[in-house]
Amino acid sequence: MNADFRHAPHRDVLALPIFKQEESSLPPENENKILPFQYVLCTATSPAVKLHEETLTYLNQGQSYEIRMLDNRKLGELPELNGKLVKSIFRVVFHDRRLQYTEHQQLEGWRWNRPGDRILDIDIPMSVGIIDPRANPTQLNTVEFLWDPSKRTSVFIQVHCISTEFTMRKHGGEKGVPFRIQIDTFKENDNGEYTEHLHSASSQIKVFKPKGADRKQKTDREKMEKRTPLEKEKYQPSYETTILTECSPWPEITYVPNAPSPGFNSSHNSFTISEGNGSPNHQPEPPAPIIDVSAPISPQVQNLLPTSTPQEAQQWLHRNRFAAFSRLFTNFSGADLLKLTRDDVIQICGPADGIRLFNALKGRVVRPRLTIYVCQESQQPREHQQQKHENGEQGNSAFYVYHAIYLEDLTSLELTEKLAQLFNICPHQINQIYKQGPTGIHVLISDEMIQNFQDESCFVLDTMKAETNDTYHIILK
Repeated sequence: MNADFRHAPHRDVLALPIFKQEESSLPPENENKILPFQYVLCTATSPAVKLHEETLTYLNQGQSYEIRMLDNRKLGELPELNGKLVKSIFRVVFHDRRLQYTEHQQLEGWRWNRPGDRILDIDIPMSVGIIDPRANPTQLNTVEFLWDPSKRTSVFIQVHCISTEFTMRKHGGEKGVPFRIQIDTFKENDNGEYTEHLHSASSQIKVFKPKGADRKQKTDREKMEKRTPLEKEKYQPSYETTILTECSPWPEITYVPNAPSPGFNSSHNSFTISEGNGSPNHQPEPPAPIIDVSAPISPQVQNLLPTSTPQEAQQWLHRNRFAAFSRLFTNFSGADLLKLTRDDVIQICGPADGIRLFNALKGRVVRPRLTIYVCQESQQPREHQQQKHENGEQGNSAFYVYHAIYLEDLTSLELTEKLAQLFNICPHQINQIYKQGPTGIHVLISDEMIQNFQDESCFVLDTMKAETNDTYHIILK
């Protein structure tokens, strides 16, 4: 059965490195080793791939594709697996190293744009031989299941994200980013946990909108037909199936110390796969810098300035609730952060946190719901006004200095607190606030009245001391 999927050209591909211009992390003796398992994606490879480059396979968004799980062991090899189940974890991950470093933020951005959707699913009704399939709601790009290598096993997967969703510009016609399908297989340890790594393999894919993969495959085939025989010799043929090539496990043994290992427990009733935001051959990142948030706040920390040092920039990130991204900006000074464009921070942090960070960097504030201008009437302007009136001059020529008050809640309590703060008195000293109405009557200020104030209205405050205690009535004229 296994021989049906073996062909000489793919045997050469198996020894290729996962990333271009990067040496394989697999030891030399692995080149001729018979792998314990073989995974075959039952769809054709692109004919537009040069020799000695990794194959590329096009998939349609949401379409079910079969991956055959084949037992490739020689007779007597790994006898401990006989009659036992193994566990395989499927992932859709980024092929480009640039995107791998920001994978967590990229996936969070996708989750924000596509609420309730998953990147990877198993088509369970079509699949054969899979046991206890699982999908963690917090890991949109990962699924896993148990299977018996001695029995026929085929899993049908669906990829719901498309390659152009992760490009910088989205105006149409962009070249989509390549993904990888990676499969990691584990066997049970002595405690019945599936943590002992057996085999990992992956393949490069691109995902198009429905029927887009078929059109792309046809376009590549037509381009190849127009090439000369000499040019065609530089390209691989299009294989009917895609064999996943051996790679490093995911992640490359970079689990957090004392964190749960990826696997099922013996009772198979809990999902204990750890968060793995690394990538194949991805080196562990340095620990995040320790920030003393209780330290005194310098001006460069309170308001990020171009002169802020990397350490001050880290403190600013922590104090403004961007600690999750502190590692990404470890060596960034204030000038470095302030030079980032809106597209830069969205690409790094995802849409939700990216917009929030950009607004914080640019010092953008939310426009208040209501702005009013107030001036405290004093004896001097009144005397000045009366004197001018006696001299026959217009009485409205008195000079007043107004202060802006910004309201968010639109309540009388908020107005009381803002007025007390402005004039440096205790809020409890303000007994009532009135608005001067028709014929000079005093109307008690209520929440509803404030909600009907015209934006940017101007008031002159007349302060009257209450008769019984040290409190004041304020009249808005």
